[in-house]
Amino acid sequence: MLKLPVIPDGGFIDINPSKIIALGLNYVEHARESISQKVSLRNDLPDEPVLFVKTPNVLVGPGEAIVLPVVDKKYVRDAGGPRTDYEAELALIIGRRAKNVPVSEAMDYVMGFTCFNDVSQRDIQTYDRSGWWRGKSLDTFGPIGPCVVPANKIGDVHNLRIRSILNGKVVQDASTSELIFKIPEIISFVSRFVTLEEGDIISTGTPAGVGPLSPGDVIEVDIENIGVLKNPVVSQ
Repeated sequence: MLKLPVIPDGGFIDINPSKIIALGLNYVEHARESISQKVSLRNDLPDEPVLFVKTPNVLVGPGEAIVLPVVDKKYVRDAGGPRTDYEAELALIIGRRAKNVPVSEAMDYVMGFTCFNDVSQRDIQTYDRSGWWRGKSLDTFGPIGPCVVPANKIGDVHNLRIRSILNGKVVQDASTSELIFKIPEIISFVSRFVTLEEGDIISTGTPAGVGPLSPGDVIEVDIENIGVLKNPVVSQ
């Protein structure tokens, strides 16, 4: 079980969700780049949140390694070989049970915010007819941290700079103001379909600029008012 510090309040929180709900295609420019890469099955922007699950085995903390898997050649359609991508995301942690939550009350159910890396095995994601969960749920494919910032201390959560930095080079650079579906809408929408429990994680999508990881890389997710989540990359 992971523990993350709660900043600035002090203390630690156990990261042990019953489920991780993630959003795809929630920044306009990333939606467009995904369509161009045929990750999306539709040729337009989503008219409601695009949801998928990541299983809790993905979770690793700051400094822990992202492990690139051995991928069966039947999944690989790219001449360059298997592709594992980084995706910088703002994640929220649910603070109490939530079901059929009105948009106007949704922020009352948020315990805090943190950085998340929605690591994705593109070969399997594009191959798999059943959805994205398998390509998104390999072991170590969900780095989280470095801390949790309470909802009442984060500032304007819809105006935070979000970046990913690969080997010292900025490769994603955007603002949460660019989210297609805002956080209260997301919580309300998800809670219509599943009961959210205390400790559950919702990751809100990634901006444009996703790209591949290689053994020896170091990937950082940097979100304003939260901090930097840094993880090395190794091969299986």
